Amino acid sequence: MPYYLYILASGRRGTLYIGVTNDLVRRVYEHRTDAIAGFTKKHCIHRLVYYEVHDDISETIAREKRIKRWARAWKVELIEKQNEDWHDLWPTLGAWGR
Repeated sequence: MPYYLYILASGRRGTLYIGVTNDLVRRVYEHRTDAIAGFTKKHCIHRLVYYEVHDDISETIAREKRIKRWARAWKVELIEKQNEDWHDLWPTLGAWGR
């Protein structure tokens, strides 16, 4: 089963949220629709700007914890290496189906 580390943003270089899930489509949809009260709803964080796929949940959680401790500049650099213009990657997930 794949596990995903993902980063959402409120906009280009905006407020960031880092999370882990085993169903990226469902989880990003929940964030986008404000289905769950919390940080992303409060700060209007809906744009998927980065994600990684892992095979092991422990590895994924450890990666999440490491990235959360990084300086903001390192997080921005990580995102911009793969998504220079901070495009919302949500439309690309539609190809996965449900």
